[in-house]
Amino acid sequence: MVGILEDKDRIFTNLYGFQDWTLEGAKKRGAWNATKDMLDLGRDWIISNVKNSGLRGRGGAGFSTGLKWSFMPKEVKDRPHYLVVNADESEPGTCKDREIMRHDPQLLIEGCLIASFAMQAHACYIYLRGEYVLERERMEAAVKQAYEARLIGKNNVHGWDFDVYIHHGAGAYICGEETALLESLEGKKGQPRLKPPFPAGAGLYGCPTTVNNVESIAVVGTILRRGAEWFAGFGRPNNTGTKIMSISGHVNRPCNVEEAMSIPLRQLLEDHCGGVRGGCGRRRCAPRSRDGSGGSDPAPARRRRRRGRRWCGPRSGSRPPAAGRSRTDRPRRSPSAPAPATSSRCPRGTACTGHSSHACRNS
Repeated sequence: MVGILEDKDRIFTNLYGFQDWTLEGAKKRGAWNATKDMLDLGRDWIISNVKNSGLRGRGGAGFSTGLKWSFMPKEVKDRPHYLVVNADESEPGTCKDREIMRHDPQLLIEGCLIASFAMQAHACYIYLRGEYVLERERMEAAVKQAYEARLIGKNNVHGWDFDVYIHHGAGAYICGEETALLESLEGKKGQPRLKPPFPAGAGLYGCPTTVNNVESIAVVGTILRRGAEWFAGFGRPNNTGTKIMSISGHVNRPCNVEEAMSIPLRQLLEDHCGGVRGGCGRRRCAPRSRDGSGGSDPAPARRRRRRGRRWCGPRSGSRPPAAGRSRTDRPRRSPSAPAPATSSRCPRGTACTGHSSHACRNS
């Protein structure tokens, strides 16, 4: 078997577009099956199962999806609730959401309906990045098919009035941040908002809003159909389920692949990508933190190295310290004391008087 995940456990069975992407093809693969039965069980049942599945945000932050939904007000008062799907996939090397929108758009629309019902929202906005022209056309066609089949819209077969709107962005990278996306969706310049208030309290048009990634929403229908325990059975504690992974760069076969969250990196590269070009050798992988800083703050380590530094070879214009003493152990000259006279020659060709240039310092 290639990888850890078996084909029968994959959620996105048309990830590569070999099958029909339309509504009829999606229904054959299981989409829109028993959706009304899920809604009849109530919003609390939906949120509880999404929490128990361990599903976390697939856009990078990794926040619990069910917990995020529970932050929305329990009752709709004078302000309507909104669901916004972040399809502004602008991060370099990320190309998974476009495959969902191209080849399995009905899974996303079904997930939007279920998530909106759980948050008592009657409208959903899908915000696509400016360069996704084919994806926008495919999503618009899929939404039209869902309307015609009365799966969404007013007086639909599920008994929950629900509308989906496709919004095409202008290509700004910053609009991948949720509050900048909301600003752009309102017709303003895409710039991040100050928090608080958070979108769950005051989001789109000042109303309670939840912003989720495409994959986070698209997997909800399958999770509820097959059970939270089934999804939680993959991966490891606090990091469960399956995930579409985008692999590019110096590998033999760049690809998107759905795998279990617990797959080792070496197995992922060798089984699905044919390994690293030229062989792995002594190459290493340094995990990055969410903000790209490489994990912990390197400054304390630099300071420790600087304090304990020893002479380790000749440098320009420098001599090794006396035996048994390091550079940090030398007595420091008072700022008011005159510079020591010396007759040595510096690289400039003149007598060095102890000026601060490292290349001319005689110590």
